[in-house]
Amino acid sequence: MIRIFDIFFALFGLIFGSPLLIVITLFGLFDTGSPLFRQKRVGRNKEPFVLLKFRTMRCDTASVASHLASAAAITPSGRFLRRIKLDELPQLWNVLKGEMSLVGPRPCLFNQEELIQERAARGVFNARPGVTGLAQVNNIDMSIPKLLAETDQKMLESLSIKDYFRYIFITVAGRGSGDRVKKG
Repeated sequence: MIRIFDIFFALFGLIFGSPLLIVITLFGLFDTGSPLFRQKRVGRNKEPFVLLKFRTMRCDTASVASHLASAAAITPSGRFLRRIKLDELPQLWNVLKGEMSLVGPRPCLFNQEELIQERAARGVFNARPGVTGLAQVNNIDMSIPKLLAETDQKMLESLSIKDYFRYIFITVAGRGSGDRVKKG
């Protein structure tokens, strides 16, 4: 049932959000010259996929987890996109393709070995990664691998349709900042 909701909301978001997607893309062209950010992430069953986001950092920023990146790398428009979570909109394409769900554990990078081990031990990779989830709405970021994996496992074991909508609503309402970028 959740997959049906994912497809419906991703299609709805891409179709009706297309004017906004175009505007953000144009701003991104002027801001960084490359509005889309693509990064290989760990997906369901540890399969790699390319996550899409609007670029919020300079193009020369190292491809590392957000908590390891410098805040100085964030562009002015990137700061705005992150604050209201519009940088995540291109992930609707990942959801539509079946690589992600709207709700699930945030996909990690392949170099986050401790997190991968913790998630593998808890069966977290049996699920599609998500745009948001329990860890994100509770401000648990990827710099705390064991707690994040435990939270992901807890969410997946009890995920209901009600929780699915609750996590989406909480995220859209502005709660949950997910991974933080280090200061300075």
